Amino acid sequence: MPVTREDPLALESQLCFAIVTAARNVVSIYRPVLEPLGLTHPQYLVMLALWENAPRTLGDLAEELAFDPATASPLVKRLEAQGLVRRARRTDDERRLDIDLTEEGRELRERALAVPEQIMARVGMTHDEVVALREALRPFSGRVDRAE
Repeated sequence: MPVTREDPLALESQLCFAIVTAARNVVSIYRPVLEPLGLTHPQYLVMLALWENAPRTLGDLAEELAFDPATASPLVKRLEAQGLVRRARRTDDERRLDIDLTEEGRELRERALAVPEQIMARVGMTHDEVVALREALRPFSGRVDRAE
């Protein structure tokens, strides 16, 4: 069978199309898994960042998540309304707002431990395959230090 070269300008040949389509679909894959936790996908990302390191400022949180602070702020407010986080002005610098986990927010982490396994099952991937895919996407994440 002769080898045919794919059309370099075919939509299906485009890496950008594959990544954008996958990004949209990721949210729909996570939605039913996160629903029982009472979290949306962006809220889940905020909680992941806080479970890793809390308290932290809104600016630090937004930077870590590659969110605009104007995007992160309403997410944090909704999480606060749910009783998962609390916002407080720093005593040493009242211009800075710290976001910390509540006890309920810390406890939610235990329930969230099942999320990665459920996602892997939904997409039919092993842990090693997920790690390999994540590493393959690293150059596109915008979080790579590049030597000029």
